[in-house]
Amino acid sequence: MTLNRRKALIAGAGLATFAATPLRAQQTKLKWAHVYETGEPYHTEAQWAAAEIAKRTNGKYQIEVFPASQLGNENQINEALGLGTVDIIYTGVAFAGSIHRPMAISNAPYILRDFNHWKAYRDAPLFRQIASGYEGRTRHKINALTYYGERHVTANRAINKPEDMRGMKLRVPPAPLFLMFTKSVGANATPIAFAEVYLALQQGTVDGQENPLPTIMAKKFYEVQSHIMLTGHITESLLSIVGGHVWGRLNDAEKSAFSEVLMEAASRASNEIRSQEQKLADEFRKLGKTVIVPDRAAFRTAAVPLHNDAASGAGWTRAEYDALQGLAPAS
Repeated sequence: MTLNRRKALIAGAGLATFAATPLRAQQTKLKWAHVYETGEPYHTEAQWAAAEIAKRTNGKYQIEVFPASQLGNENQINEALGLGTVDIIYTGVAFAGSIHRPMAISNAPYILRDFNHWKAYRDAPLFRQIASGYEGRTRHKINALTYYGERHVTANRAINKPEDMRGMKLRVPPAPLFLMFTKSVGANATPIAFAEVYLALQQGTVDGQENPLPTIMAKKFYEVQSHIMLTGHITESLLSIVGGHVWGRLNDAEKSAFSEVLMEAASRASNEIRSQEQKLADEFRKLGKTVIVPDRAAFRTAAVPLHNDAASGAGWTRAEYDALQGLAPAS
């Protein structure tokens, strides 16, 4: 090989390397953290969304999903979002409400009538208006609301009316608004991280817990609790939030791609959770669990007087409350 030929090949290789470098530099890896199990719709839809976002951004954004509290409990991943050490999270509205209190409005006990009322809130300008308050405080972007299900109480004894819970040590998430429910029934709230609930039930640290039926099944809480009470006291929701350190550097087309995909993933997960919770009471009966339909009207009567009580955790305006109560399902 002549000297000139060798120089030409080396120069050409250098140019090829230089040309490829910007393409590699454009790829951005993101971390999506949550506390749910790998078999739950939240995780499987997050995985779908990660692949879809990569496709719609021509591989620019590669998202790795970390389930089951791998990157911390819910308080920790919310903190990590602010620090920029995680990039996307699922979090309950009550946790977001610790930053912007109106965000937790839908978590007040019995404030939502049913699944259709929840959908009306998800699609209403009221939700976007409240979300914008959180976004203004944090610079993070709320992209979607996912149905988590109706929360129900489990214990190792029967509960039929609010008085039956008086003095009960009830595990609740470590977010302030959950105290409204325990206060309404006279239970002793015991905040415990989600990953530690099974052990707390098993060891008798708490008498019971409350979660939607799909979560009770996925986390196997039924193994250490004999009774499931269909209180339906809170209609729970998760937020899909992209950190401000990521959202601020997306161009308009990328923002549209993220929002559209995250909203579609939320809708798909919501429908699956709703389908699951309508079947699971019978599944628990087949497993030998005692499933009780308590006096929901009595529970609701105990809770409603606290809906606008700031001392009990209410952090929204009367106008926001009335707007939520006035929502009707779309025809």
